[in-house]
Amino acid sequence: MLAVQIKAEQEIAPLISSKKLFIFECLGCRDVYYPVEEAEQFIAGLKEGVVGKASLDYLCHREFTHEYIKAYASEIEKAQVILVFSCGVGAQVVSSLLEDKIVYTCCDTLYLNGFQGLTVQEFDCDQCGECYLNYTGGLCPIARCSKHLLNGPCGGSQDGKCEVDPDIPCVWQQIVDRLAKLGQLDTLERLGTAKNWNVSPVS
Repeated sequence: MLAVQIKAEQEIAPLISSKKLFIFECLGCRDVYYPVEEAEQFIAGLKEGVVGKASLDYLCHREFTHEYIKAYASEIEKAQVILVFSCGVGAQVVSSLLEDKIVYTCCDTLYLNGFQGLTVQEFDCDQCGECYLNYTGGLCPIARCSKHLLNGPCGGSQDGKCEVDPDIPCVWQQIVDRLAKLGQLDTLERLGTAKNWNVSPVS
């Protein structure tokens, strides 16, 4: 199983100050613990900044989420920032579908022993307990970088390809490209704090 916990308000508040927000909330599959009451309290505190909200199951299902995006297109268009309450996979799916929007996750995903579910998914989440997606353009360097690097590409990447496996793209090149497109390259400066690996199954 896995669990999500709501990020501290002081981590999210500077990212969304004075912004118009659209919220995606995944009510979770049976293999995910989602703190509904805590999430709703967080959302209620955002008040007039919210221009729309969609609550659904299986945000990790790309085609399903794409249909919701089409249904809420007018509200999403008004938003400057998309907030996602889900596990890391759901947040990455939304980010991939809304390439021209800034997408932030409001949750950290933690690993719990047990069945992990059978959802077919394009993206992966290593359930590291300290999600970095808000600083890497919605692309996870822990799950998608062969070396789990958190401070940029290694010296071995060539022409946008991974040194370990040249058949896959270098996620750090993708991160830089996406942040540049969104005018957010400065967010990489916030990655200086050392990661707490004690809450992560990845080592």
